[in-house]
Amino acid sequence: MSNYEMVKQYLDEMALSIVSEDADGHTIVVEDEDNGFKNLVVDCSDPILVLEQPIMKVLKRRDELFEQLLKWNRELVHGAFVLDEAGELILFRDTLHLEGLSRNTLEASLKALSLALAEYSSQLLEFAK
Repeated sequence: MSNYEMVKQYLDEMALSIVSEDADGHTIVVEDEDNGFKNLVVDCSDPILVLEQPIMKVLKRRDELFEQLLKWNRELVHGAFVLDEAGELILFRDTLHLEGLSRNTLEASLKALSLALAEYSSQLLEFAK
């Protein structure tokens, strides 16, 4: 079984809804509204698995927002809040090593994302105004 197939199986087992997939590009887009996941990109780019959840566009109060994101990153168990290449979109990003990846490790990363979204959602909404 390829790493891509293994990860897809784990996502199925966790009852995440697969919105789209590109087997050739080794990417899967999943959703789980109960946990706050919408268009979560799962990229199996050997040797790592990349998880990227779009959060929001960067609007105003950039310095204050970026400072707060860095402080929150210190508290996260897995992953980090990051900017896209253009510096216009905040993402949650985590990378995991594919070799020896277990379902528990993937699930822990996703739970960390869900927890971060739950914990910081009201403050993020304030920055989005």
